[in-house]
Amino acid sequence: MEAVRLGWAGGAPELRVAKDMAGRGLVTTVSSGAGTATVVGWVGSFRDRVAGAHRLLDAFARPGTVPRPPSGDYAAVLAYRDRILLMRDESARIPLFYRESDGRVTAVSTSARRLGDGAELERRYFCRYLTGNMAQQHTELTPFTGVHRILGGEVVELSRTGRLSGRVPPRVPAVREPSPPASGGRLPGAAAKDLRRALEDAVARRLGTMTACHVSGGTDSTSVALLAARVLAAEGGGPGDLVLLSGCFGGGELAGERPYLDEAVEEIRRHAPAARPVIVDAGDVADFDDFRHHAGSSDEPHAHAFRAPFWSRLHAAAAELGCDTLLTGCGADPVVDANPFHLHRLARTGRLRQLSRQAHAWAQGSERGVREIVQAYVMRPALPLAAERIGMLARRGSVLGGLGVFGRPPWLRSGFARAHGYRAAGVAETRFVFGRAPEQSLYDAANYLAAPDPLSWHRARQDGYFLSHPFLDREVIALMRHLPAEATFCPGRPKAVLREAMADLLPARIHDRAVKIPFNELYARGLRAHGDELVDLCRSARHPLVEEMFDVETLCRAVREARLGMGDAYSWDRVNSSLALVMWLEGLVSAGS
Repeated sequence: MEAVRLGWAGGAPELRVAKDMAGRGLVTTVSSGAGTATVVGWVGSFRDRVAGAHRLLDAFARPGTVPRPPSGDYAAVLAYRDRILLMRDESARIPLFYRESDGRVTAVSTSARRLGDGAELERRYFCRYLTGNMAQQHTELTPFTGVHRILGGEVVELSRTGRLSGRVPPRVPAVREPSPPASGGRLPGAAAKDLRRALEDAVARRLGTMTACHVSGGTDSTSVALLAARVLAAEGGGPGDLVLLSGCFGGGELAGERPYLDEAVEEIRRHAPAARPVIVDAGDVADFDDFRHHAGSSDEPHAHAFRAPFWSRLHAAAAELGCDTLLTGCGADPVVDANPFHLHRLARTGRLRQLSRQAHAWAQGSERGVREIVQAYVMRPALPLAAERIGMLARRGSVLGGLGVFGRPPWLRSGFARAHGYRAAGVAETRFVFGRAPEQSLYDAANYLAAPDPLSWHRARQDGYFLSHPFLDREVIALMRHLPAEATFCPGRPKAVLREAMADLLPARIHDRAVKIPFNELYARGLRAHGDELVDLCRSARHPLVEEMFDVETLCRAVREARLGMGDAYSWDRVNSSLALVMWLEGLVSAGS
């Protein structure tokens, strides 16, 4: 989707903005004596988009200084008298790309597909994409040769004629040893207060004129909606300011979520009586419904396109009501839960007694063995590719047996993988996911994995809003990065610090629940309904890269195994992303025919 496009005519820059998106507040343009700023999304506060755009323009107006990009969900083009700056916020929710040749940028757009029209496909990108379902969003590579991604938190400087002057990379957060527990054991309580304050601020920054909150009955989404209700109530919000958006299932396992959902809505309305519950019937939705459309028309391959039917139905309901922002609880699981990779920190710093004691506590709290805990959070981050290779050797006999996150899936042709750097891509991806300090890299990876944003971006023009995720707010993540394990870990009680932070608001039934029903039923139903269709789509794929890249029959066998319930979440993710890539390539063929 192209919200903004920058080009050059006669050596002078020309900026075009999608008028319908500007009219709905999705794009904001401001000018001053220093220059002009065009912002897709919002800077600082959603409600104060014009002021935020002015602050961004002023912050970067002085040549030679590049401050840290402010918080928000945005991509921006700043045109000054002597230079042009391209940037995105650190969370990287809104895409931005540029096409470059011989050191000169010829076009800038929020759509890689528009910039890459007619360009050769970049095969290295597909190897990187296939190493994991977050891989394409945090690397410069795009599917098109010569088209580059601006990374989250990065600032790219151009001359007025488009000459590439420099790139200021994203700032790496300082990693420091967590503080020891405060005397008297008061640190966990202090951490809960800090988290509550950070979440309240994150929610307040994202509230719009009419805000929808996705409410599932879980701790995370209910917390966000409760905080939104309290902020709006304190402001004297009127009817229609808050919509409580939920998907409801009349049968199957997911029907068991309805009592929690009803209790969450009741408690939220106690704080904001004017809040409007909107319960969307999703009983007939299955994963992979209309998969060709959802996966084939996106700007880039979208690994989570299989889940698009459910989210699309909820998005459409919010759009019909005129909501201008939708808040979710996405990101809470990796961000505010206890960080298990602190065990890796204990191992590499030689604190083996503490490692043994805490590994036993983790095992007891999660009903797993100590060996399994150590293997997952100490050994695997140290040798991820070797661990996956051993797992595949130990569980031979099926396509999905032992297939993890980074190893080459059997249906990816070995010749293609060797020729286009799959192993190097796998190594780079493991370094991103685990890094030198896995307990810190966890938060960077969570930012790209937790939120289903490609669908939100793809639908933004028709819906009139973007999704936003308070748990992935920069300040929330910064707080959680520096909390010691003692402040967040309570055996058998996931997200203990969040539960304590919200103890006065969450209903007891939701506050105390430790397990939420997953969406596995939706996935199984989708494969039962569409498995044969997916196999046929793979076999009939017309794009030549599909045959060059994949052993199609092996991929089809993997689909059939997943349909039978074989494999696990890791291997299913590999199947889903590969299917999405096949459909995306077919979308290129259809668009060109």
